[in-house]
Amino acid sequence: MTLAQGLSRMKTSDNDSSKVLAGAGQLILVTTRDWNAVGGELSRFERTAPGQAWRPVGEKTAVVVGRNGLAWGKGLHGDLTRLAKPADPVKKEGDGRAPAGIFSLSSAFGYAPQAQAGNVKLPYVQATKTLECVDDPQSASYNRVLDRTSVAHPDWKSSEQMRRDDDLYRWGIVVDHNAGEPQAGCGSCIFLHIWQSAKKGTAGCTAMEPAKIEELLSWLDPQQKPLIVQLPQTEYKQLSDLWRLPH
Repeated sequence: MTLAQGLSRMKTSDNDSSKVLAGAGQLILVTTRDWNAVGGELSRFERTAPGQAWRPVGEKTAVVVGRNGLAWGKGLHGDLTRLAKPADPVKKEGDGRAPAGIFSLSSAFGYAPQAQAGNVKLPYVQATKTLECVDDPQSASYNRVLDRTSVAHPDWKSSEQMRRDDDLYRWGIVVDHNAGEPQAGCGSCIFLHIWQSAKKGTAGCTAMEPAKIEELLSWLDPQQKPLIVQLPQTEYKQLSDLWRLPH
């Protein structure tokens, strides 16, 4: 199926992604040059009521995505058969790509104790030495952030340590990719976090300089049902009217 055919089907679909976006009061938009680009641009938008035009907030921000670019992920945009062209990459565990599509932002984390994260409105968890995100597709806890000490019999062989020895996770935001009932092997542990450098991609997250992630954390409000949309520029242009994205 071509993208044009997919768009035609979406116009009459009850699951039109524009309906997902309709209830959001805050939107983060990340675009890259193409599927394989590592560098990208992040913009913020807000509105006070559904149906209103999106208003830009602040300046555009440089970001990096996965070291191999973007790939269609599992999110609020629904069935990929209505979206993806045959040659489009689809997110898989360990592929070094950040997920493309529409995703909610459910919570935040960082090295600071709760009392020192006063500007963070999202539900916040302190990243301790025992906090992990499970990336083992064979585990019953796949794609879950949890405290290892709270699990009687851990069944995973690999995980992401949330309290690192560097500053990359000093502040972070959980991107709800492959959430709910995660599908094994479709990708896990996707965050917004601090970058290592402006030229170095991630394992699959979207990263930026420290001051910018702190701006996001101060701005994001769960009452506004914030969403993130990540797309290569060509897909963004093709979907912006249908999804009623800001131009």
